[in-house]
Amino acid sequence: MGTKKDYYEILGVPKNASDEDIKKAYRKLALKYHPDRNPNNKEAEERFKEINEAYAVLSDKEKRKQYDTFGMSGFQQRYTEEDIFRGFNIGDLFRDLGFGSGDIFSTIFGRQSGRGSRQRQQYYDVGDYISREQQSSIGLDLNYELEIPFMDAIRGATKRVSFKTQTGTEVLDVKIPRGIESGKKLRLKGKGNIDPFTGKRGDLYITIKVGDHPVFKRTGNDIYVKHTVKLTDAILGTTAEVPSVDGPKQVKIPPGAKKIRLKGLGIPDEKGGRGDQYVEINIEVPKKITDRQRYLIEELKKEGL
Repeated sequence: MGTKKDYYEILGVPKNASDEDIKKAYRKLALKYHPDRNPNNKEAEERFKEINEAYAVLSDKEKRKQYDTFGMSGFQQRYTEEDIFRGFNIGDLFRDLGFGSGDIFSTIFGRQSGRGSRQRQQYYDVGDYISREQQSSIGLDLNYELEIPFMDAIRGATKRVSFKTQTGTEVLDVKIPRGIESGKKLRLKGKGNIDPFTGKRGDLYITIKVGDHPVFKRTGNDIYVKHTVKLTDAILGTTAEVPSVDGPKQVKIPPGAKKIRLKGLGIPDEKGGRGDQYVEINIEVPKKITDRQRYLIEELKKEGL
């Protein structure tokens, strides 16, 4: 971009100017130096270009903050011309000034306005700064996948994680909330990479992956477990011990039951409640039976069972 005059000086406003004062100054100067009013005037064209760049920066809160913090030299190390004009739309403002909102930037800046290809400028490190290319590839936010055992997701736990930032390896103890499920993310603010220009840190996002369990299956906040009973118990009913996440439970199985609900024995939710546990009943059908068992079953069949 080269060395330019101070943006406030270009618009003729003080550094503490309000947003409205900056807009008024811009409107006045844009009206004066607009190419439609200064045809074939290279000096006016350059002035118009400066005015728009100054307004693109000072009308954007974040860009203005960066400019005020680092000055022109530091700002140019952080922002390319493409960055400055990204999201800058003055079509409505031009119409208010009595001009069309045509492709004025193609003419003046030698590129397409809004969309299309732009020649990217690259600004590399100065002193202790990493290059803009490096910063982009590093990113401030970090992502980490953490696999935890099934029961840790039910009860909650504390896990130690080790991850790399651009300054080295860091180790943290992470609290896993009760009831978390696969795919959920934990956000640790200020534990990511450091922005070399502002000193601010990004965040660390930990994506949880919950391991499988040999007995329990999870659906939402409900737990499912299978239990097998004998044919006679399925017919007559029985009482059986079944596993739950709180330990073994004695459960009454009514005759002919296919599924039993154990209320409140599921997974804790964010509101302090709990899901349910469902016991799915499987009936064991013997592959071999004795002669007497066959006789008794045939008698039951005669009775319509």
